[in-house]
Amino acid sequence: MRKRQLGSTGEWVSMLGLGGAHIGDKKLSDAEAIALMHEAIEGGITFFDNCWDYNQGVSEERMGKALQGGYRARVFLMTKLDGRTAQAASAQLEQSLKRLQTDVIDLVQVHEVIRMTDPARAFAPDGVIGALQAAKKAGKLRHIGFTGHKDPAIHLAMLQAAEDAGFSFDTVQMPLNVLDAHYKSFEKNVLPLLQARGIGVLGMKSMGSGDILKSGVVKPEECLRYALSLPTSVVITGIDSKDVLAQALRVARTFQPLSPEERVSLLARTAPAAQDGKHELFKTAQKYDGTSKNPKWLEKAEL
Repeated sequence: MRKRQLGSTGEWVSMLGLGGAHIGDKKLSDAEAIALMHEAIEGGITFFDNCWDYNQGVSEERMGKALQGGYRARVFLMTKLDGRTAQAASAQLEQSLKRLQTDVIDLVQVHEVIRMTDPARAFAPDGVIGALQAAKKAGKLRHIGFTGHKDPAIHLAMLQAAEDAGFSFDTVQMPLNVLDAHYKSFEKNVLPLLQARGIGVLGMKSMGSGDILKSGVVKPEECLRYALSLPTSVVITGIDSKDVLAQALRVARTFQPLSPEERVSLLARTAPAAQDGKHELFKTAQKYDGTSKNPKWLEKAEL
């Protein structure tokens, strides 16, 4: 598996990353999930994504078990926190460290920056950014980033808040897919700024958690290839079976960037399905807004 630079961090990570949400799915047993993660590592996937709230903590717990016995050293481990206050974020970080069975997490990101009020809250005197900086100084984490899936304008506001505070994010995670280019596009509005600033680009929702595939206009392999053809450090994809893992590994191992002609053709084909964000429900609905459904996560370390 080819590796790519993670922005200006000096880190190199696999171009494909394993998503934490799917690995904690109830349809998988602990043993099945752990076996999948081990197979992914053996297949060359070194970037592991997770979040404090995924599957009520089960995703982190399973990943913690999978990374024992020497596997931890082979993985660049990332998780996310919902807490917006320093107190909530610090408590959530301690829980994540315990579940993941590690003393240090390679990358911790502020999760679901999906409200215009989030940047000011994150950079407030008692906000999450201060807590993450303190945790980094204490050696509990190595890099800091943020994620969001709602609107590129909110990402730009978060980046501006960071600049105003004299702070620079190491990574930013956002939707990058064949439909995003047509509607509230992170690719057009945020990606160029991240490139200019040397911030690591984490692509997600290449298939929109399956919603994009339901449009019937694009195949899974095309979705992954499109996202991998963008200047991403890593494209995180959900893996919940051996077949899905094999498909992802096959795309990565045979990867060739889209030619200009292929890109134009693919975008022309997908344009009608992209109208009004009807297949990007993470932008247009609350289906994937965990912190909107559970506002207490922003203030407390309780699932």
